[in-house]
Amino acid sequence: MTPGLDLFAPGAGDAIVLAGTRVTGLMIIAPSLSSTIIPHRMRAGIVIALTLLLTPVAMGATRQPHITAAALASELLIGFSLGFGAAILVGAAEQAGDAMAVQMGLSGIAILDPMAAEPLPVVGSFLRLYALTLLLSLNLHAVMISTLADSLRAVPLGSAPSLANGMHELLGLGGTMFALGVRFAAPVIAVILIVNVSLAVMGRAAPQLNVLTVAFPMQIAAGLFALAAALPAMAVFFGGWDSVYHGMVSRAVGGFTLIGR
Repeated sequence: MTPGLDLFAPGAGDAIVLAGTRVTGLMIIAPSLSSTIIPHRMRAGIVIALTLLLTPVAMGATRQPHITAAALASELLIGFSLGFGAAILVGAAEQAGDAMAVQMGLSGIAILDPMAAEPLPVVGSFLRLYALTLLLSLNLHAVMISTLADSLRAVPLGSAPSLANGMHELLGLGGTMFALGVRFAAPVIAVILIVNVSLAVMGRAAPQLNVLTVAFPMQIAAGLFALAAALPAMAVFFGGWDSVYHGMVSRAVGGFTLIGR
């Protein structure tokens, strides 16, 4: 039995169910934890273990929570928001890779992504795994679990949700993912644009030169060179990912629970 957790205390059963619902929402979308390569039994075990460990924290912040449909929806959405904040960073890297692949002419090349268990463009899959590796090396899992524990203190179990405001904030986070993706892809897109302009000038200056024979190899080479040069800059950004993550999580959770409104 988890220290500090009295299964016979008033409201303990409801607290366990509600806390487990919040943990489940996190597991649905959180990077690495939601991967299909993790067996379902192992994921269920992680949910149960986190629930038992975090329920005493939740019971210390609220008194006798009650299970209702609104409470279950609130807990699921809050947990989903906690995982969505981290998933946005990985999704932005993948989106940037897809944009780079289109500009380099590699969008038709796909490989099987072991995390998603489906074919993905090679550049997008590479940047997705690169971003996930950086985040895991910077204690992504520990930060998400710590944030989950903090949310149980800041937002007691059974808080009434505001679906309209919460969904509005989640849609806003989707825009953040697009902005980050453009930011990651900007160096490669700029280099390829310069290459294309140079090839166009060469084609006009020397019409006898068959530009098409060198255009695609030059685009791919320049794009890969720019990508290699941009990877350290991406690593620097991800070095401070926790502050970005906490900011996005505060927005999303605050929207569902009307915090600060």
